[in-house]
Amino acid sequence: MTAVGQAAPAFTLQASNNQTLSLSQFHGQNVVLYFYPKDQTPTCTTEACDFRDFHSGFAELNTVVLGISPDSVKSHDKFIAKHELPFPLLADPDHQVAEAYGVWVLKKMYGREYMGIERTTFVIDKEGNIAKVWLKVKVKGHVQEVLQFIKEELQS
Repeated sequence: MTAVGQAAPAFTLQASNNQTLSLSQFHGQNVVLYFYPKDQTPTCTTEACDFRDFHSGFAELNTVVLGISPDSVKSHDKFIAKHELPFPLLADPDHQVAEAYGVWVLKKMYGREYMGIERTTFVIDKEGNIAKVWLKVKVKGHVQEVLQFIKEELQS
């Protein structure tokens, strides 16, 4: 697991709207990097819509929001269009970035074990270091907590 104070693992991924995005292009800005399991599922939709609803607050704090899941770019584009998401979603189909961040884990549901994304949010500071990690995120109130952390801890 990537820990607070460490340099955030670098990545370049295909993103929504025919973009290719690299973490390095956001140097000088804070980045909220949130990993989620699947587009169009109830909890993931709630989380994405919460980030959408507070997007202007993050923008005012020089903070970019990026979502990552194993879904395809095509799936991301549909998800963005349906819910009017104002931030990019990145496709990590081979889960290399999820593994680098330590969020590709063994999960259990209904007695079945499988590998998947553990819902996790990272805040990366302007220098590219991990400033905060939320593991096993519970969606209700989470986005407000992330925004509050950035306001209190990363604004100087």
